[in-house]
Amino acid sequence: MTTIEDVTAPPPPPSGEPSAEEKTWGMLAHLAALSGLFSGGVGCVVGPLVVWLVKKDTMPFVDDQGKEALNFNITVFIAYVVLMAMTFLSFFILSPLTILMGIVVGVGWLVLTIIALVKANEGVAYRYPFTLRLVK
Repeated sequence: MTTIEDVTAPPPPPSGEPSAEEKTWGMLAHLAALSGLFSGGVGCVVGPLVVWLVKKDTMPFVDDQGKEALNFNITVFIAYVVLMAMTFLSFFILSPLTILMGIVVGVGWLVLTIIALVKANEGVAYRYPFTLRLVK
């Protein structure tokens, strides 16, 4: 007989290598950020957020990688907001610099996201560099 405590107990901590299903969902947490390329940038945050919210309680590896993808994409979003603010506040005088910096941030985002999804597919808990850890 199953008790209420058995049903509401938190999942066990990750032990050993994640299952194939966890690897796939971990990879999808990073892959979902690429939806931002087709949604005007909104999907970069919403995609990983949805994957993390759906699987965080049942899969510890996805909980970890979903938070990592979410934190990284929030950090990149903040960087773009700062670049846009610099452009507007300088009355577009700094626009050549901010456009160049935006391209560098965008290419870095794409490369690091691809590295992260490959590592997650291998079962490695990837950590993005230069990331604010806002979601704990």
